[in-house]
Amino acid sequence: MDANEDGKKEETEATECKGTTTALYMWGYLPGVSSEKSPMLSPVPVRLPDSVQDGESSWKDVCGGGCGFAMALSENGKLMTWGSAEEEGQSYVMCGRHGEIPEAITLPSEAAVVNAVAGWAHCVSVTESGEVYTWGWKECVPPAKFPRDVAGGGTFQKDGVGQPIASLVDQATAVTVSHPENKETIKKRKVSASAKDEYDSPSPSGDDYFTVLPSLVSLSPGVRITSVAAGGRHTLALSDMGQVWGWGYGGEGQLGLGSRIKMVSSPRLITCLELPSSGKDRSSVTQQGSITPSGEVSKFPGSFVKEIACGGRHSAVVTDTGELLTFGWGLYGQCGQGNTSDQLKPTSIPSLSGVKVKGIAAGLWHTVCVTADGFIYSFGGNQFGQLGTGAEQGEIQPKLLDAPSLENRLAKMVSCGARHSAVLTEDGQVLCWGWNKYGQLGLGDSIDRNIPSLVPTESCQPKYVACGWWHTLLLAETSP
Repeated sequence: MDANEDGKKEETEATECKGTTTALYMWGYLPGVSSEKSPMLSPVPVRLPDSVQDGESSWKDVCGGGCGFAMALSENGKLMTWGSAEEEGQSYVMCGRHGEIPEAITLPSEAAVVNAVAGWAHCVSVTESGEVYTWGWKECVPPAKFPRDVAGGGTFQKDGVGQPIASLVDQATAVTVSHPENKETIKKRKVSASAKDEYDSPSPSGDDYFTVLPSLVSLSPGVRITSVAAGGRHTLALSDMGQVWGWGYGGEGQLGLGSRIKMVSSPRLITCLELPSSGKDRSSVTQQGSITPSGEVSKFPGSFVKEIACGGRHSAVVTDTGELLTFGWGLYGQCGQGNTSDQLKPTSIPSLSGVKVKGIAAGLWHTVCVTADGFIYSFGGNQFGQLGTGAEQGEIQPKLLDAPSLENRLAKMVSCGARHSAVLTEDGQVLCWGWNKYGQLGLGDSIDRNIPSLVPTESCQPKYVACGWWHTLLLAETSP
C-alpha cells in the first residue's frame, strides 16, 4: 500500500545495463502459485511469458499486488497479474483470472501502463498519457461508469457533494458488466464486516459486487495523473502538478476532506497545503490546475505534494520540502500525531519538524517513512513486529529504527504489506520485518521478526521492492 518514490523511475528505466538482465523474484503466499501450507519462504524467480515479450522486452517494475495476487509491469508497458485461485473469489476477478502464469490485464486504452497499485478489493492503474483506470469492488470505482440498467436496477443515493452512489442495500443478487467482447456476472458474497477482522479475509465485507473490467476515472479537464495509491476502500491520485485527488470510503477521514463523509463517488481535490494568504492568485492556480500563459502551472517550494501512500483506513503525503502529513483512522497511532484520534484532514507530524522525508509507505495499521538522510521511522500498530522497533508495543509518534542490521546502511525506499514491511538500502540490500506466517519476509521460515532482517539476495542486485498482502516482489539485475 504505497506509491512510487523519487528515484524509482530512474531505477526502472535503467534496469537493463550492458551485461545484465532484469529479473523479478517473489516470496510469500499466492493461492494460485503455492498452497497455504507450502508458501514460498525464499525468493523464487518469476518468468515473463513469451507471449508478452516484444523484442527485448522484460520486467520493468514491481507493483506489489493485492489480497491474494501479484502485479508487475513489463518493459513494453503491460500490466501483468498472477497468483490468484478461483476459490479466492474477488481476488480472482480483480487479477483477471490469472493463476500461476503472469498474464496481461487488458485496458480500454492501448497506452502503456506506468504505475499500478492494489488495495484490499480494488486495483488502480495509470497510463503514460496520465489517465487512470480502476476496477474491483464497486465502492471504489466511480459509479458514473455504471448505468442504472447495468446495476441491476439498484437505487442511487447522493454523497456529500451531490454525486450519485449505488445503494449497498438495494443491489441485485448479481450484476452483469457488459463489454464488446464478453459479459461477466459476479455474485454477491456475505461475510463478517467487523472492524477488527475486516481485512483478514480475502472476501469483501457486506453485500457487494465487482466490476470486472477497468473503468476510466473522470477527472477535471487538463489533470494528468502520475501515480496512485490504494487503501482498504479508498484511492488517492497524484497529478503532475502536485495535486492530490481522492475518492472511495472516507468514514475515518482517510480522504482528508475535513469530514467523515462515508462515500465520495467521484474524485475530489484534497487540500494538503494551506498557501499564504498573500498568494491568493497563485493558490487559485494551484488548487484548480489552471494553465498559465506559458502553458504550465507554477510550482513554488512548499506548494505541492511529491509522494502519496494509503494504509487500510489512513493516508499519508509528502511535500516537495519533505514535510510528512497524515490523515484518517488513528486508533493505533498510525497517523503519528502522538495520539490515537482520527485526523480528518492532512496534518503535519509535529515530532518530525525539521526532518526531511523522501519516501512513505503504509500498511493496515502502521506507517513507515524514509528520510532524505536515509533513516527509517515507523509508527502505528505493532501486533506482528511490523514497526521493526524490536519492541512489542505500538508507537503513536514516529520511532527511529536503530537495529544492528541497519548500522552503516542508508535506506533508499520502503514498502508495506498488510502487516509486514520491507526496505531497500543504498548499498542494494533488502531487509524485511513483521508478519511472516506465509514467508512474506523471504527469510526461509515463517517466524515473525520485530527488527529489520536481511533477505538473501546474493545472486542478484536489488533495484526495487514492493509488498503485497501476503507476499513480496523484488525487481533486480542479474548477470547472464
